[in-house]
Amino acid sequence: MGIGNYIKEIGRGKDGARALSREQATDLLGQILDGQVTDLEIGAFCLAMRIKGETPEEMAGFLDALHARMNALAEDAPKATVVIPCYNGARKLPALAPLLALLLVQHGVRVCVHGTATESGRTTSFDVFTAMGYTPLQDIHKASPGLNLVPTEVLSPALKKLLDVRRVVNLRNPAHSLVKLMNPCKGPALILSSYTHPEYAVSMAQTFQLTQANAFLIRGTEGEPVADARRTPQMDVFHKGVTQTVQAAQAGALQSLPELPAASAEATATYIQEVLQHQREVPAPIALQVQHILQALKSL
Repeated sequence: MGIGNYIKEIGRGKDGARALSREQATDLLGQILDGQVTDLEIGAFCLAMRIKGETPEEMAGFLDALHARMNALAEDAPKATVVIPCYNGARKLPALAPLLALLLVQHGVRVCVHGTATESGRTTSFDVFTAMGYTPLQDIHKASPGLNLVPTEVLSPALKKLLDVRRVVNLRNPAHSLVKLMNPCKGPALILSSYTHPEYAVSMAQTFQLTQANAFLIRGTEGEPVADARRTPQMDVFHKGVTQTVQAAQAGALQSLPELPAASAEATATYIQEVLQHQREVPAPIALQVQHILQALKSL
């Protein structure tokens, strides 16, 4: 085996590299996840893909390989699970994905928050959940009908290893996009996904279309799939790959700014508890996001 033949195609530089078919991409990542390749080959794959960029067909193939090997949550919820990938963390703004997750749980939704720290110096959503007293799952078979915090290594140790390559080479690789697109559930799910740059919105939408996914896509808050508490972003819903814009982006100058906590885990945790206990108002953009998610779940 080995992936040298694929690296030869994708590693010819920005102008000379050739895209892989969906089937080739499935085979390539499958070999990586199965531990059949060397660290040198993995490094070459990551660097080649960083220079070339991933096509939607390649991402669909990578997802096929990952879904076939993932430890997924069992299908035991009365309705679709909302999946919230949390990998970027907060740098300047509070990490409010936990607030979104817990508001959905209050509405009776099963939520799967999965993630791992991919950058140092940021407050992660898992840090906030820990400050609130929640404990991540270590056994995927013990998933609850409410909130499930799932470290990436519980879903796929090999995927976690691929994400950690960034700590060595200081560059993202396809795994950092995969985690925002994957469905870690055996049953129906609505994937809350986000992008940081407009070009990713296009490629992610094309991947959702190819894979006929159910998803909810917004421009993330520092990379997390929660609406910016200061300004409502555009919100798009995918139902079996077919997209519909359900919320237009807020235009014009902001008239006022909401009172938000510091970006530390402790301050954010206190703020979220106060919102959940109705001592503070839910930021309007997040309240809108919750309502659109609940509406999208009705069709699944």
